[in-house]
Amino acid sequence: MDSMLDKQVLQNLKTISLSMFRKNFFGIFHGSISTKLEEGHFLINKKDAIFDDLDEDSLITLYHKRDYRWNDASMDAFIHSLLYQNIPNAKYIAYVMPPFSVSYTLTHNKIIPKDYFGYKVLGTLDVYDPKDFDSWYERADVEINRYFKESGKKIMVIRGYGVYAYHRDLQVLSKLFALLENTCRILHFSSLLEGSKQTQDLFDI
Repeated sequence: MDSMLDKQVLQNLKTISLSMFRKNFFGIFHGSISTKLEEGHFLINKKDAIFDDLDEDSLITLYHKRDYRWNDASMDAFIHSLLYQNIPNAKYIAYVMPPFSVSYTLTHNKIIPKDYFGYKVLGTLDVYDPKDFDSWYERADVEINRYFKESGKKIMVIRGYGVYAYHRDLQVLSKLFALLENTCRILHFSSLLEGSKQTQDLFDI
């Protein structure tokens, strides 16, 4: 990482990364988080970063034009790069895989919140179908970029893959993931309770 980088930037990323790791949004080596620096380059985790203990050696500064440094960067770096180049309001980007959110996408085409905060903040979210997983990473940068530009949303839920989001504020970015996961958890338990009620009704004579 650039030794001249603001230490507060590192601390902010470290704090949010640890929080999301504890919520099981990041895996040991799974996920990505980045921030735009000056025009033309951005900071992102390395491919071997451990998200509960980010430090200077866990991060790398990249220019949008690929060079040797890209070899050490997260495999998601090309997606982050394209989003920064095409979405002016993106200051922070993260890719996570929250378990309830991802599970919900396997059987639903939309996420329609039944809880107040999910309804007010997230609204209805379409579940994006990546279709062929084998070719997904060859298409992901273009398709994710297109989705954000066409939908106007700051969050993208991808079936069986995870969630991308961007924002100008890192704290708000982390709250979007937390709200989505809480919404999907509520929908999951609501479905179980409804199924249980229907079963019970069969025995009520």
